[in-house]
Amino acid sequence: MVLDIEARCKVGRGSRTMNTKLMALDYVKRARSCFRESRAAFDEKDYPMTVRRVQECVKLSLKAVLRGIAIEYPREHDVSKALDMVKGKVPDWFSYKIPEFAEVSRDLSKKRGPALYGYEAELRPASDIFSKKDAEEALASGEEIFASCNKLIKEIFGIKKYDDMYFCESS
Repeated sequence: MVLDIEARCKVGRGSRTMNTKLMALDYVKRARSCFRESRAAFDEKDYPMTVRRVQECVKLSLKAVLRGIAIEYPREHDVSKALDMVKGKVPDWFSYKIPEFAEVSRDLSKKRGPALYGYEAELRPASDIFSKKDAEEALASGEEIFASCNKLIKEIFGIKKYDDMYFCESS
């Protein structure tokens, strides 16, 4: 489903409204927090938590883009299928990255549960499953996706000034 860029609907019991721009900006803000948490986990050598937090960052970053261009997405951890609807609605510099971003989303979504719980049936903890290399690869992918989505959201909404509430200055 494609929504109007300023789509609004009543939510909850009050008369609050949901605005696609506000939702997208909030997702970017939380994606940034997840990415910071992933770096902290990496510094603590908690590689499974690094992977988990990067997955959350990627999911929120991609959902911010989908919300920002008013595309309704599935309520799932993996939004890769919804990314096909983005083509033609975003600049070429972002469009050419969609296949890579979709693959990263699929891969990290599969790792989401094991990164937190391990393989319980096999009595294998997450720390036995995810290595430093896994965490480094996740961080690199997550940083690229967050930076690209952050840049695109700024373009979509015409945000020129750095606003610490939402964006990373270097992105």
